[in-house]
Parts: sequence; structure tokens; C-alpha cells
Amino acid sequence: MLPIFVDVAQRKIMVVGRGTPAQQRLEYAHSAGAERIFLYVTDQDGWACHAEAVLYERLPDEFEFQGASIVFIAGLPSVDAARMAAMARAAGALVNVEDVTDLCDFHVPALVRRGDLSIAVSTSGKAPALAQKLKTHLSDRFGPEWEGRVRRIAEARVLWRDQGASKDEVIKRTSQLMEQESWLEEPAPL
Repeated sequence: MLPIFVDVAQRKIMVVGRGTPAQQRLEYAHSAGAERIFLYVTDQDGWACHAEAVLYERLPDEFEFQGASIVFIAGLPSVDAARMAAMARAAGALVNVEDVTDLCDFHVPALVRRGDLSIAVSTSGKAPALAQKLKTHLSDRFGPEWEGRVRRIAEARVLWRDQGASKDEVIKRTSQLMEQESWLEEPAPL
């Protein structure tokens, strides 16, 4: 697996499925900043009517996958999921089929977001419960204060670079700031 973060703001993202699994993938795409989401659902209990996405209450045909960068498939019977995955892949999209690792081009990590800080945990789809447990641990360790910390380092980095600091010097200064502020010290035991 190649761990990367992809800017999805202007990419065509498709969510194909039904029920809560499809809703969770839609929320995941939104939380990543996706703005061009096409939602194809066969059972949505009303939640999709309020989604910020282009909504179709049916499965897509092969032509509708054209131009899609990423396709999430969730909550479909295995025959439908395999057919949708094959069409999406034929159109050049990267595919994730919930809980079917053999049909996936990528796996959805357990993710902790704190503003621009993203911490991803993956077991390559082999142990999702473990990934969720580690996410909970990291969520406790990296609280909401990290959003401001990232912003502070980013602002300092711009200043340091404007002052002519080299990449190595910026790294050194970042480490020094983190040590002075004790950002990574382990919390005292209870």
C-alpha cells in the first residue's frame, strides 16, 4: 500500500450503495473536502435527500463512471458491488468496496482530523477494529489543541523561510519549538 493524501476538492467522487454504509462514505468524502460528489443509492431512508451531492436513486450505468477519480461502494450485495467495481475501474477510477479487500484499489483508514493535521491508521483492510481502537487512542492523545499548533508551526515556517532559513534549519526550529512547549510529552499517569 502507498499511503498518500489526495486533494479531492475538484475531483469527481462517486458513492454507490445503500443505507448507513453509503451514508458513512458520503460523510467521509465531505470531511475530506470533496465538492463534486455523485451519490447513487438504492435505499436511503431519506438521509440522502439532504446530502450535498448530486443524487440518483438507482445504480449508475457504465457511462456515469466516466471522469470519476474515486468510487466508494458500500452496502450493496456482492454481485452488484463486483459489477459496480468493474465498471468504475474500467473507467479509470480508484475503487473502494466496503469489507471486500479483493475488490479494493485502496482502503479507507481510521482517521483523526485536527484541522490540517490528519493522522491515518490502516491495517490494509485486514483488521478494521484494531485500526478503530488505535484511532480512539490517537484521538485522546492528539486533542483539538493540535489544530492551533499546526497553524502556529505553519505561520512560523513561512516566517523562517522568508528570513532565509534552509529546510534543515526549519526542521530544527520546529523541533525546538515542540520541545519547548512539551507538545509530545506523555501525559502523567492517573
